[in-house]
Amino acid sequence: MTKPPPLPGQAVDEAGPVFREPWEAQAFALAVELSQAGHFTWDEWASALATEIAAAQAAGDPDLGDTYYRHWLAALERLAAEKGLAAPCDMRARRDAWEAAYRATPHGQPVNLKENA
Repeated sequence: MTKPPPLPGQAVDEAGPVFREPWEAQAFALAVELSQAGHFTWDEWASALATEIAAAQAAGDPDLGDTYYRHWLAALERLAAEKGLAAPCDMRARRDAWEAAYRATPHGQPVNLKENA
């Protein structure tokens, strides 16, 4: 199992990458796993991410680092659709279900998608 190259500007500590939110770590891990499973190469991944970042910058994203994983997620969703791993309508439905679940979850409680779906 090969490790992807380090990401420019990503915060790291002795344990590895540091993330602001759990979903960022999950998106990171999913991209690494899908690449290692052969669904796309790391070069394809880097290209998709660069495309998303460039599009965001062209749309006015000041690129301060706080939106980086939103671009990461957009690239992951685009590659998943292009590679036939998930249909865009299925990804939208899942995102909507998660949004409804976290909005229905009391503060401090774990989000349970099944109970709130």
